[in-house]
Amino acid sequence: MKIWLPSDAAAKACGAEAVLAALRHEAEQRCVTLEIARNGSRGMIWLEPLLELETPAGRIGFGPMTPADVAGVFEAPESHPKAVGLVEEIPFFKRQTRLTFARCGRIEPLSLAQFAATEGWAGLRKALKMTQSEVVEEVFASGLRGRGGAGFPTGIKWRTVAAAQADQKYIVCNVDEGDSGSFADRMLIEGDPFCLVEGMAIAGHAVGATRGYVYIRSEYPDAIAVMRAAIAMAKPFLAEAGFEMEVRVGAGAYVCGEETALLNSLEGKRGTVRTKPPLPALKGLFGKPTVVNNLLSLAAVPWILAHGAKAYESFGMDRSRGTIPLQIGGNVKRGGLFETGFGITLGELVEDICGGTATGRPVKAVQVGGPLGAYHPVSDYHLPFCYEQFAGQGGLVGHAGLVVHDDTADMLKLARFAMEFCAIESCGTCTPCRIGAVRGVEVIDRIAAGDASAMPLLEDLCQTMKLGSLCALGGFTPYPVQSAIRHFPADFPCSREAAE
Repeated sequence: MKIWLPSDAAAKACGAEAVLAALRHEAEQRCVTLEIARNGSRGMIWLEPLLELETPAGRIGFGPMTPADVAGVFEAPESHPKAVGLVEEIPFFKRQTRLTFARCGRIEPLSLAQFAATEGWAGLRKALKMTQSEVVEEVFASGLRGRGGAGFPTGIKWRTVAAAQADQKYIVCNVDEGDSGSFADRMLIEGDPFCLVEGMAIAGHAVGATRGYVYIRSEYPDAIAVMRAAIAMAKPFLAEAGFEMEVRVGAGAYVCGEETALLNSLEGKRGTVRTKPPLPALKGLFGKPTVVNNLLSLAAVPWILAHGAKAYESFGMDRSRGTIPLQIGGNVKRGGLFETGFGITLGELVEDICGGTATGRPVKAVQVGGPLGAYHPVSDYHLPFCYEQFAGQGGLVGHAGLVVHDDTADMLKLARFAMEFCAIESCGTCTPCRIGAVRGVEVIDRIAAGDASAMPLLEDLCQTMKLGSLCALGGFTPYPVQSAIRHFPADFPCSREAAE
C-alpha cells in the first residue's frame, strides 16, 4: 500500500501526526508493507488530515481522519465512512484553475525528482536561454501584479531594477504573511518550495541580481525548515543561474509585511517604515536596487516562463490577469485555498463553492483582504474578484484572504478590533497611524456608550488616517471601520441610519 499524508502545518494542527503513528502501528500489526509519502496540503482544510490511498484509478481520499479511522482503510477502503472519492474529482478541487499551486498536494515537497517530473525547472531553463530584458518583458506582458496586496505590476518593478546601475542587486521575497485568514504563502512553501526557488532564480537573472533573501515570519517554523532544506538541495540549479539564496526569520511584527519595514528588519534594524522616495527598486536592501515581491508573485513566474505570457494573460478580467489563490476562513462550511482566474464572484465563492457558514446561519459579512480589508454585505455578492471592481466598492483584494461572519457578528466590535489591531501593530513612525488608532479605539468606545457626537469625529479620524498615514497599515485601517458603519448601521447605535 502507498498512502499520502500531508506534513503541512494545518494538517498537523488537525492531528496528522497521530494519524501517521496509527498508520504505522496498524501496518505492523497486519504485517502490511506500507509506503507513506508526506505531501503538502491540497488546501481543503475542512478535510484535514486528508489521507490519500494510491490506486490504479487515482488517489482516493479519506478525511478528516482520526487514529480511530485508520483500521478501516486497511479493512474495507471502498466502504469507509470517511471516504471522499477521487481527490481530484472533489468539486471544491475540480473547479479550480491551479497554476501556482499545481503541484501542492501532488508531490513530496522536498523531492527534486518529483518536482522535475512535474515541469519543475522548465521556466528557469527557458529563462536562462533568454536575455534579461526578454524575461522582464515576458513577465510584464503576462499582466502579473503583486499578490501581496498592493497589486503593483511586477514587470514595471523588474524593469526599474534591471535598468538601475549598481555593483550589487537583490531579490527579496516577502513571506511575512501576517493577515488573519491568509495562509497561501505558508502552504506553498510547505507543499512546493522549489517553485519559489525557481521563481527567485528567474527574477535574479532578469534584473541582474545575484543574491536573494526569503523573509519568513517566526510563527512558521515548518515553512522555515522546509525552505532551508529546499535551498540547500537546489544549490546546483542556483549555481547554474549564478544566484544564491538564504532564509531570514522575522520576529512577527505585522508592519514588516510593508516592503520598507521588511528591508529595515532584514538589515538588523527595527522594523519601521521608510519614507519614499527613494524607492526600494533604486535604493533598497543595504542601499542597493532591490526587487521586493510577495511569494505568490515570484511563485507565479516559473509557469509564466514555461507556458508564455499570453497563456497566463488569458486568465482573469480587466487589468487583473492570471489566477488568484483565494484563502477562505472564519465561519464557513468548506474553508481552504481555492485558486482560480480573476473574475469569480464573491457570492459564488462563499455560498456555492464554500457552502455558506459552518453554523448554518445566514452570512452577515465577509471581510476581504485581511484584518484591514473592508466588510462586504450579502448585497456585494455580485462583485467579481478583481482589483478594479473591489476598489470601486471601497474595498480591496489584498492578499486575497476572506473571513466569513454569520448574522450573530457585532460589527461595532469588529470595527473596534481594527483600530485596536492598528494601535498594537503600528511601527510608530507617523502620527496618523500611531495616535489615530489609539484615538479610534476611544471614539468607538464612546459610540458604544451612546455618545452620538462621536460619530462625525470617527469619520474625520478615518479620513485623516487614510490620507495621512505613511504606509498601508494606517491607510487601510479605516476600510473595515467605514465599511462596517456604511453597511451595518444598526450595529452602531448613534449612526444617522440607525436613528432613523
